[in-house]
Amino acid sequence: MAFTVLNTPALDRFARKHRDARRPLADWLDTVQRANWRSLADVRRVYPSADGVNIRVARGAMVVVTVFNIKGNEYRLITVIHYARAVCRVVEALTHAEYSTDRWKDRL
Repeated sequence: MAFTVLNTPALDRFARKHRDARRPLADWLDTVQRANWRSLADVRRVYPSADGVNIRVARGAMVVVTVFNIKGNEYRLITVIHYARAVCRVVEALTHAEYSTDRWKDRL
């Protein structure tokens, strides 16, 4: 089952601001749309540096986001993957410096 990717306009917005990210983001999107992932272990077979990050959100609920390195280590792509439904939601794309501030966690 191929994945549906939600919030792809976030990729376009980021690529307009960071033109060198356009091709790597397009490649990532193409890969995910053809993926048949069932777990983070499956994701890591294609993207070995992908990380699952546990984030506490409103009312103490936990969300696991999957963070991808884009264009080497230059950019980060934050996603939420629902493996059983084959859905990947793009949360946002950030520069490495923006990601390192951890402010993105407050926007989940």
